[in-house]
Amino acid sequence: MRNGRRREPGENETTRDETHFGFSTVRLDEKQDLVDDVFHKVAERYDVMNDVMSAGLHRVWKNALVSTLRPSKTRPFHLLDVAGGTGDVAFRVMEAAGETAQATVLDINGEMLAVGRDRTPAEFRERIEFVQGNAETLPFPDASFDAYTIAFGIRNVPRISLALEEAHRVLKRGGRLLVLEFSQPDVPGFDAVYDAYSFNVVPLMGRAIAGDAEPYRYLVESIRKFPTPAAFAGMIEDAGFRRVTHRPMTGGIVRLHSGWKL
Repeated sequence: MRNGRRREPGENETTRDETHFGFSTVRLDEKQDLVDDVFHKVAERYDVMNDVMSAGLHRVWKNALVSTLRPSKTRPFHLLDVAGGTGDVAFRVMEAAGETAQATVLDINGEMLAVGRDRTPAEFRERIEFVQGNAETLPFPDASFDAYTIAFGIRNVPRISLALEEAHRVLKRGGRLLVLEFSQPDVPGFDAVYDAYSFNVVPLMGRAIAGDAEPYRYLVESIRKFPTPAAFAGMIEDAGFRRVTHRPMTGGIVRLHSGWKL
């Protein structure tokens, strides 16, 4: 706890040795294997499901992340995109950056990385590296990257605070953290519609398109167990980041969190 700040309830951890897996309580050392199994099942259809579930809005949200990041077109720029195995965010950043920009895509799931490698545009193949690794123990030296992005992946990390500390460690001074994550609606009345869609429609889509409803039931539940925007902003500050902000999009169902290593 930094500067004696008191955290709000609703953070990912329950007790020292337990955490949430959707609405279930599991041991911390169990969650990663459970999450790996989820993404093993959905890797091949992951991006298709994103399009269908969000009616294409995930593209708008990711484009907003890139616009906020504003990667340099003239100076060397190295992105670390975590939990980004299919390459969707990294490709967008590379398109917006200069010709010398580089990206490292890290994911703990080998199947997701295989999808990303296979679909990498030819013009980026020499400048994008795909690395299998854990967000809680990044296999990179201190001060290696100009930006760290993670889109819809931080809530799947068992120890979120460790992942944020690692993000701070591997960023250069002046580097930026951007976290795109689902949240709860802040428009009156929208929450009931959102819940009905999430719990009733999304799992059925998962069964029809990806062949399995359970992974999407977990993903829906994990959104409800994620910290509130204010609590998560506090966790980012605790990790050492400054000028921490969060911006709601689409009625609050998604938030773009930002922090700087100063």
